Amino acid sequence: MTHKICIIGAGASGLTAAKTLHENAITFDWFEMGSGIGGLWHYNNDNGCSAAYDSLHIDTSKDRMAFSDFPMPEDFPNYPHHSQVLEYFERYAEHFGLISLVCFRTRVNHVEPLLDGGYKVSTENLDSGIRKTNTYTAVLVCNGHHWQPKMPNFPGKFDGETIHSCQYRNPDDFKNKNVLILGVGNSGVDIACDVAPVAAQTFLASRRGAHVIPRYLLGRPTDKWTTPFFSRFPFCVQQVLFSLLVWLSRGRQSSTVMPVPPTRILTEHPTLSTELLPLVKAGKVIPKPAVERLNRSEIIFTDSSRETVDVLICATGYQICFPFLSDDLISTTENRIDLYGKVVHPDHPGLYFIGLIQPLGAIMPLAELQAKWVAGLISGRLNLPTYDKMIRAIINDQTALANRYVSSTRHTIQVDFFPYKRWLECQLRRTKV
Repeated sequence: MTHKICIIGAGASGLTAAKTLHENAITFDWFEMGSGIGGLWHYNNDNGCSAAYDSLHIDTSKDRMAFSDFPMPEDFPNYPHHSQVLEYFERYAEHFGLISLVCFRTRVNHVEPLLDGGYKVSTENLDSGIRKTNTYTAVLVCNGHHWQPKMPNFPGKFDGETIHSCQYRNPDDFKNKNVLILGVGNSGVDIACDVAPVAAQTFLASRRGAHVIPRYLLGRPTDKWTTPFFSRFPFCVQQVLFSLLVWLSRGRQSSTVMPVPPTRILTEHPTLSTELLPLVKAGKVIPKPAVERLNRSEIIFTDSSRETVDVLICATGYQICFPFLSDDLISTTENRIDLYGKVVHPDHPGLYFIGLIQPLGAIMPLAELQAKWVAGLISGRLNLPTYDKMIRAIINDQTALANRYVSSTRHTIQVDFFPYKRWLECQLRRTKV
C-alpha cells in the first residue's frame, strides 16, 4: 500500500520524524513556517515561535540529548549554548540529506479528517500567498509545545511593562530597572540570573517555591545520575538517593531565603540552576510569594508586602496549541490531551504527535523512538492494542501523573526518561504476526 504522509514542523521532532520516514521509504510532504530548521533552537526564528534568549543553554547534557546515530561534537560543552544546539541540528539535517525535503515558509492552516480515512491538509506559502490542499494517509504533528504563551490574570492595573518570557532576549533593556520575574521554572530562573547583574533590583515570585538543583552533582552533569539502573529503583528510593546527591552538592536550600516547596523532590519538573542560590544569598535576587494584585506601579503579594516594579516578566509557561486542528477534533483544555503512549489519538487513526512530552531528561532521543514507532505503524509492520486497551492505558497514565506530580498544567505531558524509553522500545517489538 502506498502512503503519503504530512509532517508539520522542522524542529527537533520534525527532523527525526522526516529522517525516519525517509529511511523507511515512506513518502511525505514536510511543512515549516520558518525559513530554516531548528524550531525553538533557531534564535529569532522567523516562524515567530522561538522563545530562545541570548544566554540560553540546554538544561540536559549533550550526550543525553543527542540522537542515537549522530553524536554531538566532542568539543561542545556539557550544556551547549542554543547556537550550538542549532548547529548540531543543521549538521544532522545535512548528514541525512533532509534540507531539500522541507517546504519552508509554508504554514499549515487546517487539518481535517476525511470520512473514508486519511486527512485533508490546507497549506499556505507565506511569501507567495499560494494556497494548496492535499490529502494524506497520516499526519505527524511536530510543532512543539513551547511557543503559545500562557499569561496570568491578576486583579488591578499595572502601569509598567509586561512581557512573557518568550519575548525576552537579553538583559540590556532592563538596566537600572526594578524587575519582577513571575515563575520559578527553568526559564524564569535563567532570566532572573541574567537580569540580576544589571537591574536595580530583581524579584522572583512563585506560589510555592521550587527545589533548585545544580547543573552538576558531585562534578557530573545532573542527568548523568539518572541512569537506567537508577530508574528501576522504587520511586521513594529514587527520591532519597537524589535528595542526598543534591544536598551533598549544594547544601540545604533552607540556608538561603529561597522558599523550599512543601512537596518532595521529583514530584514536579526540576528547576536546574547553579547561579540562583548564590545570587539569592547575595541579595541580588529577592524571592517573593505569589502576586495578589496589581496597583499601578506596585505589585502587592500574598504576604501583604509590596514592591515598586518597572517590568513584569511572566515565566508562566505555555498553552499546548494546534491552530490547524479544530477544538472539536482535538481538545487541549488545561493542557491535557489524551494520547496512547503520548503519541496516538485513539479516536483519530493516522493522527500522531511527536515530541509532545516533558521528560525528566531530553526530548530528542524519545522523539526519535516515537518516530520509529509511528513509521512501523504506518508501514503496517507494527500494531496497536485494541481501542479499549488504549483508553484504559490513557486513564492509568493520567492517574499515575496525578498521584505523583503537583497538580498543574505543567505536568500533563510529563514522562520519566528511561521508563518511557523502555516502553517505546517495547512497542517497537509489537510486530504483526
